[in-house]
Amino acid sequence: MTPILSESFPQPKKAVLLVNLGTPDAPTPQAVGRFLREFLSDQRVIEIPRLLWQVILNLFVIPLRAKRVAHAYADIWVNDDSPMRVILNAQATALAHKLADLGCSDVEVVPVMTYGNPSMTLALNRLNKSGVEQIIVLPLFPQYSATSTGPVYDIVAKWSLVQRNLPSITLIKDYFGHPIFIQALADSVRRYQAIHGQPDKLLMSFHGIPQPYADRGDPYPERCHATARLLAQALDLSDDAWAISFQSRFGRQEWVKPYTNLTLQEWGKSGLKSVQVISPAFSADCLETLEELAVENRDTFVDAGGQHYAYIPALNDDSLHIDMMASLVRHLL
Repeated sequence: MTPILSESFPQPKKAVLLVNLGTPDAPTPQAVGRFLREFLSDQRVIEIPRLLWQVILNLFVIPLRAKRVAHAYADIWVNDDSPMRVILNAQATALAHKLADLGCSDVEVVPVMTYGNPSMTLALNRLNKSGVEQIIVLPLFPQYSATSTGPVYDIVAKWSLVQRNLPSITLIKDYFGHPIFIQALADSVRRYQAIHGQPDKLLMSFHGIPQPYADRGDPYPERCHATARLLAQALDLSDDAWAISFQSRFGRQEWVKPYTNLTLQEWGKSGLKSVQVISPAFSADCLETLEELAVENRDTFVDAGGQHYAYIPALNDDSLHIDMMASLVRHLL
């Protein structure tokens, strides 16, 4: 029998989906309302009985928040687009180049969002239709939470249910303690401080989740604390030179503590003069970093008596950040 040579079969098509949370299509109340409706209708995000929550969402939350949030987006909009989407596209391009340098030039890297555009579901449809046989899904949420990475799992599961010819799909859970991730964060702090000096305190502010979610088993707070400890160790910081906090509270229920704004307020009142803030939960700068952290929380600290406040940008498309992404997916290809 004549052996079948492997060379007679084409190499399977491969793709990487880079996933971030999502952003409105425009800084307008209408576009923001559409985005908030999709995002906040996800029961992974808001664990309130659906019918009750839809009434609250559509009658109160969106009408009260859409215009204010749209104004905030307008302040940070760049090149006629959202910073998150601009950065995600840059990350995807940089990762494709990096993988090509590593000998994986046949891998398509696709930027997608959990909510809004570019749509993750539409990207999966296109890749499957084009004959892609292997897909690696990399959510750009360093610390897993059911509220952020969980919905990515849901989209893959729902999409898979209606497909007849399924590709191989690998979903990377998170990378909260990856050595290159910690190194990239530490290097970004060192570069910033080489120009702007060292503060009295470095605050590591993570996006928060409701405390009941953590009580029911969401590992996110533990992963945030692990990232913070590893970063402090990499920077050789003493215990009194840094702190961890959680930002972006929504609604009236208790969230994971300590709260970023209250921490900064207490520090300002206590006479602390200088603070630098970094947010290791964000892989790309967005409304929560460029507006909430860089502007609103600066005002909170200064109004309470603080003097010098600075936000250290997210890793975005930093070369070491891209190296970490490549290290996560390379051995799976």
